[in-house]
Amino acid sequence: MTLQLSEEVASALAAGRAVVALESSLIAQGLPPPHNLSTALAAEAAVREAGAVPATTAVADGKLIVGASQDFLERLADASRPVAKAGSRDLGPLLAAGSLASTTVSAAMRLAMLAGIHLLATGGIGGVHRAVPPAAGRDVSADIDELAATPVAVVCSGAKSLLDLPATYELLETRRVPVVGIGTDTLPAFYASSSGIALRHRADSPGEAAAVAAAHFALRGAGGLLFVQPAPDELALDADEVEGWIADALLKAETMGVRGAAVTPFVLAAVAAASGGRALEANIGLIVNNARTGGAIATALAGYGSG
Repeated sequence: MTLQLSEEVASALAAGRAVVALESSLIAQGLPPPHNLSTALAAEAAVREAGAVPATTAVADGKLIVGASQDFLERLADASRPVAKAGSRDLGPLLAAGSLASTTVSAAMRLAMLAGIHLLATGGIGGVHRAVPPAAGRDVSADIDELAATPVAVVCSGAKSLLDLPATYELLETRRVPVVGIGTDTLPAFYASSSGIALRHRADSPGEAAAVAAAHFALRGAGGLLFVQPAPDELALDADEVEGWIADALLKAETMGVRGAAVTPFVLAAVAAASGGRALEANIGLIVNNARTGGAIATALAGYGSG
């Protein structure tokens, strides 16, 4: 069996306790050192504060890791070490090669499902990229299809701001993924509190969110579920200001020939620099806040026998 659960995670699952899966691409690719490691540890601490057990996911030595140790997190955070970035489509080849890899949302969802974990917390999901006509071959994150297929609830602050948010929300609806606002009626825009896109569903407490998740997963054939909440008020940025930074960064990326998976980290780094570090602070804050909310929802969900 390629699945390797930590003793703590395995014991918690066997006892029916709440467990929250966490992705690890924020450590290896998403955040600069030393913020990458400190944020990962803070997210795990936030899950624990909410009464749940954190399970950071990764791939190494032919194993799917669910519940990485701090030593392993330090290994992922080591900028001198090559670390692959795994989407769910990459898991088989990376396992066969014995590679070291971080997990994106799609891969972390797959590992969570295999382990029997029903909730994952992250910063923001991937979606439909901008400046791409709605035709065959458009650039769409694997997170969308994974959400459509895999019965795991994801807590995030919406899709990353550099994406086409209206198209992303429309595609989530098309793929039958419920999007539920946590204390909000509009889709958050990652750094900014709101995109202005109205949501159909809302929950105002972890208990309400857990009730939604329990009902959703009880439906035969249900896939994933997306819970969205804004960044903390004290860290959220102005939407128009963020939009200007993103537009400039995307233009620079196009001029420099940055393509594919390299676009997101390039733009995030450019926005962090243009904001004087405020975007990085917001990113870190929302990751930790979402982990805390994920822990609270998972703890409530455990009462339904599904945590």
